[in-house]
Amino acid sequence: MTRSQPRRARGTVGHAYSALNLRLVLASFGLVTMIAFAVLAFRADLAWLGVVCAVFAVVAVVDLIVIQRRRAARRAEEPGARHSLFE
Repeated sequence: MTRSQPRRARGTVGHAYSALNLRLVLASFGLVTMIAFAVLAFRADLAWLGVVCAVFAVVAVVDLIVIQRRRAARRAEEPGARHSLFE
């Protein structure tokens, strides 16, 4: 079973360990930005920079998956609760 927070996290269900909605926005921004930079780098014949940006884009995708799993677990623990960007 997926939990909304790691077991040894300092936060609780009432006070979240991580601002998941804010992380979602930041990871989405990072993904879009790194894809754009990777495309620009490859077009400018800077393959090494394009590869670095592509790796960061993959990291952002993995982070988005983790965030979505934790948000789903939080919704299961707190059905009907609405969270702001910073919760």
